[in-house]
Amino acid sequence: MDFLLPRQSLTSSTAGSQMQRPQHAPYPPKNASLGGVPTIHTDTPITAVFLFLFICGAVTNMTIYQMNRRRGHKFILSAMMFGFCMARIITCVMRIVWATRPQHVPIAIAAQIFVAAGVVLLFVINLVFTQRIIRATHPHSGWHPFFARFFTAIYCLIVITLIMQIVAIVQSFYTLDSNTLRIDRDVILYGGTFYTTVSFLPFPLVFGGLVIPRKTRLEKFGSGRFRSKVAILLTAAFLLCLGASFRMGTNFKTPRPRDEPPKYYDKAYFYIFNFTVEILVVVLYVVVRIDLRFHVPDGSKGPGDYSAEIALQSIGKYATDGIRARIASEEEVFDDALGSQGEVRDEAVYSPDRV
Repeated sequence: MDFLLPRQSLTSSTAGSQMQRPQHAPYPPKNASLGGVPTIHTDTPITAVFLFLFICGAVTNMTIYQMNRRRGHKFILSAMMFGFCMARIITCVMRIVWATRPQHVPIAIAAQIFVAAGVVLLFVINLVFTQRIIRATHPHSGWHPFFARFFTAIYCLIVITLIMQIVAIVQSFYTLDSNTLRIDRDVILYGGTFYTTVSFLPFPLVFGGLVIPRKTRLEKFGSGRFRSKVAILLTAAFLLCLGASFRMGTNFKTPRPRDEPPKYYDKAYFYIFNFTVEILVVVLYVVVRIDLRFHVPDGSKGPGDYSAEIALQSIGKYATDGIRARIASEEEVFDDALGSQGEVRDEAVYSPDRV
């Protein structure tokens, strides 16, 4: 996560600057951080562009969610995408305000916290998609209580870790005790490592689900090809893991003085590995219509609930006449049967590509 790391003891060359430290908390950071302190001429225009993009993302996702809700198509993850975009809107606003008041430490703290907190929602969404893919490929294993508890534990750790990091970063600005600062840094490094691991989890879980031989037929869900769902999820996971890995790697580097930032803390890297990769994921999920592709029937509780018959009934509640006319036939629904060429078909119940 991209937090300002706690202040560490500086070398003798910077000892003189410590005399300028305020005598009251919160204390400004002495170490460089990714992106540095935003400036009006450089950061404000760039941040304004991302602000506009995230506003568009928020409006689009909320529109999709409300339209689906009116038709009885329940897909909470569109609301979570809206929540992520709103968090990024606040982040961009806080960075613009920070650029106008660079010496205001509370604003700096708030901006850094929002940078770190927002992306957690995207991690959770990817884990939900991963869980659905595994349940479709291995229904009995995917619905096993142990597997459900595994994901529940990860979700709980995500929340607990986020709280720990927020407490650590805020505390680091309100103390001068070296041991406390060391503990705060360790907590922040742990959080960065944990979230990088979470962003990477879809790869081993999905590949494992595909490689391990299936004992039952594939349970299709949503629209579109199953292989497309896998490709969409892994593409988003790659982008998020790339950003998380870069942030984690830079945080593990030896802290440098604020006025001597290393090249890997350049502003360009901040915007590329934070806002750019995130807006790409938002655009990807909107364009491919995850609300259709990753939708599962309401009330799914065990093996067989992702079956094509139940999915067809769910679609019938909100489908228009044009979509109904394009619903696949029975042979297409039960597409794990071998075709005339001996190949396994994997078209879904219906596809937005065919509408």
